[in-house]
Amino acid sequence: MGCVFWPQVYWKPISTGAGLAFGATLVTWFVVVGIISLVGQTTPELDIQAGTGLLAIIVLLVVMNWFFHRIYWTGWISMHNRKKKEIIATFESSSDASAMEAGKSVAYKGLLVLGFTSVYREGFEVDLFLQSTRMQLGSGVVVFGAAIGLFLSLIVAVLTFLAHRKLPYKKMLVLTGVMLGAVLLVMVGEQVQEMQLAGWMGTTVVPVHIPDWVGLWFCVFNNVQGLVAQLIAALFVIGSYFGAQYVRVWKPRRQHARNAAVNG
Repeated sequence: MGCVFWPQVYWKPISTGAGLAFGATLVTWFVVVGIISLVGQTTPELDIQAGTGLLAIIVLLVVMNWFFHRIYWTGWISMHNRKKKEIIATFESSSDASAMEAGKSVAYKGLLVLGFTSVYREGFEVDLFLQSTRMQLGSGVVVFGAAIGLFLSLIVAVLTFLAHRKLPYKKMLVLTGVMLGAVLLVMVGEQVQEMQLAGWMGTTVVPVHIPDWVGLWFCVFNNVQGLVAQLIAALFVIGSYFGAQYVRVWKPRRQHARNAAVNG
């Protein structure tokens, strides 16, 4: 049953849901672009760039804070895995032909929704993140970068399906967290610069030479506002990690040791 279930009910509906989510992400992109275009008729472009960049940072901060780490990594992923197991169990528990067909239909729809929600949540975030880049460098750069990202994502998806039992998920999540932290630092530096260009924030120059390539790739510039904002962002990332460790590991461990001491 497992061999039958894998190609027919597992791979196809999840990939179909992911494909629909990709289409929905494209639709969302054009909707967001349209909204920005309407707002741009009465609002200066620098203000729009600063506003959309600030919104993107807020979304990323939600992703990075320790509570969301706890809910997402242990709750969201666990919920998806639990839902997947329930769907598979429903299909495999069917005995007669009609029940098997009904279970297969339920499993297909459930896994399709699972694939859609998993991908679209990420796609919605990306739509917000890339608006500032689109306004600065044009849609061509965004399309080219998105095409490369999509190609690499498809490779990861295939490898995940082929070797899902052997993948080091914990290490992958840690690496993802590090990458998100690096993205946050770059976005904060870029956002401060956009707010300064829009006149939302002053600029206090620091008499330190920072190479142009550092500003280009890492958005680190020689002004107090940008450096302080990136320092706060770095402390936030580090604090979110240790906060999550305390809630998930250290606090339960101390509680267990305390209970053992009382009972012992």
